[in-house]
Amino acid sequence: MSARRLGLPVWGVGLLLASAAFARGPSPYLPLNLEPEIERQIERVLILADKPVMTRPIPVGLVLDALPAACADSQELCQQVRRFLDRYMHDTGIDYASVEVAAAKHDHDRPIPDQHGLPTGSHYEVDAAGYWQPYDHLILTLGGIVYQGRAQPTGTMLSTGWDFAQLDLGWRDHQLSPMTDSPMIGGTEAPTMPSATISNYKKVLGLSYEIFVAEMSKQRIFTSTGQVVNGNPLLDGFHVGFEPAVGWSFGLNRLIQYGGGTNGGTGIGQVLRAFFNPVGSQNPGTTPGVNNAFGNQEASMSSRFIFPGKVPFAVYFEYAGEDSQRGRNYMLGDVSFCGGIHFPRLWRYFDVNYEVCDWQEAWYVHGVFLDGMTNDHLVIGNWFGDNRQFNDAVGGQSHSLRIGWEPPFGGLIEERFRLLMNETYGFGDYYHGYEGSVSYSRPWRGYTVGGEIYAGRGDEGVTSTAQSDEEVADSLHGEDANIFVDLGATMYSVLVDLTDTQPRYRTSTKSSPHIAVGARRAVSEHQDLGARIEGFDIDNHLLLAARLLDYRYRFTNPISLSLGLGGARYSLATAAFGYYYTAGMQYRGVLPGWDLNLEGFYGDKVARRHVLPSDPHTLRPDSFYDITGLSLSLSKHF
Repeated sequence: MSARRLGLPVWGVGLLLASAAFARGPSPYLPLNLEPEIERQIERVLILADKPVMTRPIPVGLVLDALPAACADSQELCQQVRRFLDRYMHDTGIDYASVEVAAAKHDHDRPIPDQHGLPTGSHYEVDAAGYWQPYDHLILTLGGIVYQGRAQPTGTMLSTGWDFAQLDLGWRDHQLSPMTDSPMIGGTEAPTMPSATISNYKKVLGLSYEIFVAEMSKQRIFTSTGQVVNGNPLLDGFHVGFEPAVGWSFGLNRLIQYGGGTNGGTGIGQVLRAFFNPVGSQNPGTTPGVNNAFGNQEASMSSRFIFPGKVPFAVYFEYAGEDSQRGRNYMLGDVSFCGGIHFPRLWRYFDVNYEVCDWQEAWYVHGVFLDGMTNDHLVIGNWFGDNRQFNDAVGGQSHSLRIGWEPPFGGLIEERFRLLMNETYGFGDYYHGYEGSVSYSRPWRGYTVGGEIYAGRGDEGVTSTAQSDEEVADSLHGEDANIFVDLGATMYSVLVDLTDTQPRYRTSTKSSPHIAVGARRAVSEHQDLGARIEGFDIDNHLLLAARLLDYRYRFTNPISLSLGLGGARYSLATAAFGYYYTAGMQYRGVLPGWDLNLEGFYGDKVARRHVLPSDPHTLRPDSFYDITGLSLSLSKHF
């Protein structure tokens, strides 16, 4: 793609207007899971430019917009990314091309996470894409992925429109999540579906958005007449994101699976009713043998916060639900709670990315769409769904750690470790699964060459094997950005609602220790935004809460007021999840480097599913816990 066709000089000179007459044309996309060296550099560019990424794939135009800020901090980094983006600055070109060969030893094929279904037993993989841009507002991209047993035209699409409204028709990936390894909403675990998408890479009224409709593979569907038929459901996706302050973004996301064969209609009116009233449209009726559900829905709220210091990092969360609860559209049921932290540059030579996810049992299974939220029997979302027995409704937890190292002799060594812990109440016989990989790659005569060793044990014991930049400027580190630790005590009580046949009761008021770790940055003269994780001992069970929004208003005197919004995980016999709200005040500088905090918190309808044989089994499948507390703590900031 030429700079002229993007509507700005290659390195970002020129004034961009929002009107169609002066808007840039469509942007190509960076491939997901591209060369690790450049992926690492692009992530660093976006963090240095305070550009929180909430969806993927990433438009090339977004990286171009971020380059000037990165160039101000690191010329070496800027030049590396410029050389990579140069391939998009022509009328025709090759986006990427990769050939891999592998040798494997295993008992059963397992899909390698986030690789479009690539199995561990495949002896080869070929993927490539090229583009042609005959006009300023038209791009044709031809791409594909081929491996043993499957060929798919991933990346093949026709793109037209402007930077504020781009239409993509074809096989485009969709990941409506800030998670890089463990997205619950979309991702690249399954083969790419054909879709029509409208989105923007330049904000409109401060908003980013993505809306798409895709056709899924053939599935078994339970119809309204009680029959099981085969059909191709449709999948609608929706994302809206906004950035209230530089460096912090918040997103709302939805997926709706519906239709297929003779199952329901596909009219826009029904889709809109399901979107705005999921309780009335999503859930099947209670009459045996009758299904009046419109479809299967997933929803999430997500956030990403960038901390700009000498060692910048991004922290991000995703609070998602596969259902609703208590008949309320805004309350997510069958919850998943994920979080991650990414250091793009640590100790000069390293980058580190850690993610953790915790989920309740109903993810990627469904009573109407009998193959669940899948495409070609691979989940559209987190890789854990393909590492349990198919359609086994069981909760669990996953961890992912990626470490990149630039050794003195050149190239990049990347190590990745994953751990999966499925619960034991399902029909599968599970124990801990793990996998790891070590790869080395380096540029050579315009190409990237390298090798990888991949090994692991699945949930049933399957083992398989297959194939210096400048530091950030000191001006970004100061009193406007800090890390802090809170230590204190909490008074709390719990309103317990175990079943629909037992009366609710409130526990006596008790005390417990309280600890929190967080980061914040100034976004105006008096206002701060950040993120934090905190823990409480509630009736001898751990309550772990993450604030997706951590807001503080500083008065000119030492007093501050704070508000928080996020999600909570309560460690009972099985995990319970719910919304988490806070409000409080702070006396800054009570001691040098120390602040005094007084905060109230509320865990709203923290829900635990009745999935164990010992649980009560009534018409209502959840127990609810409303946790109210008041914390007094000292905060040390660094």
